[in-house]
Amino acid sequence: MRTILVVDDDPWVRVLTRDVLAGEGHRVLEAADGQDAIRVAAAHPGPIHMLLTDAVMPGMNGCELAAGLVPVLPGLKVMFMSAYDRDFLVTSGLNPIGPVITKPFTTEYLSRRVRMALDRQPEATPAR
Repeated sequence: MRTILVVDDDPWVRVLTRDVLAGEGHRVLEAADGQDAIRVAAAHPGPIHMLLTDAVMPGMNGCELAAGLVPVLPGLKVMFMSAYDRDFLVTSGLNPIGPVITKPFTTEYLSRRVRMALDRQPEATPAR
């Protein structure tokens, strides 16, 4: 069982995403914003395998959240959800460090993309 931290300020999106991923057998942690996600991650005693976060949220955006969590959660994979495509996010000053799935999405698409991201091998770390 893999643990996924789902972060979205829209409760409907968060609940739907939680239900879909839990139905796939994942343990799902939820947070309504970046600060809440940091608290949830810090309180969770086990590993968190994936951060699935809205890219654009009030306060801390998803890219800032990912930049803060990746260094402290070894092996964390990151995927973004957004009503905007990657090109718009980049031109708006955000730099998503993982795949972006565009809202609205089907439950089947969400499941497939999360499964693909979780199964993807980590990139090799260059030798120092």
